Amino acid sequence: MNKKVITTNRKAFHDYTIFEKFTAGMALTGTEIKSIRKNAINLKDSFCKIEDGEIFLYKCHISPYEQGNRHNHEPERVRKLLLHKKEILKMLGKIKKEGYTIVVLEVFLSRGFAKAEIGLAKGKKLHDKREDIAKKAQKRDMDRAAKQ
Repeated sequence: MNKKVITTNRKAFHDYTIFEKFTAGMALTGTEIKSIRKNAINLKDSFCKIEDGEIFLYKCHISPYEQGNRHNHEPERVRKLLLHKKEILKMLGKIKKEGYTIVVLEVFLSRGFAKAEIGLAKGKKLHDKREDIAKKAQKRDMDRAAKQ
């Protein structure tokens, strides 16, 4: 699969434990896809909600296209994600039963189409974040020692 990663939500990996990943298409306007191709997208505080059997992306900032005129898009509008009904129902069940949330992990281009990788996640507690930081530091030290 030919995949060009546009942006990654690094904060999501820090704040959440990711349990399952899904790939979803994005319903975009013309100027939005042009801005995404120029890497003018920010996923920092973005999240997804399921409403009426459809999944929507909130607070994803796509900068207005520079050459766009009056037909330019609103930067933080709500965008629809395209998933199969079974996948949406599976996510909805886990959200209601086990208290998961849906976060956007990355946006990439696949054969000219913008796609989003979303994940079912649970928020990390402070001690979990400290453990992850300690593990990363240990791994870094071990890699340094192995090089020498």
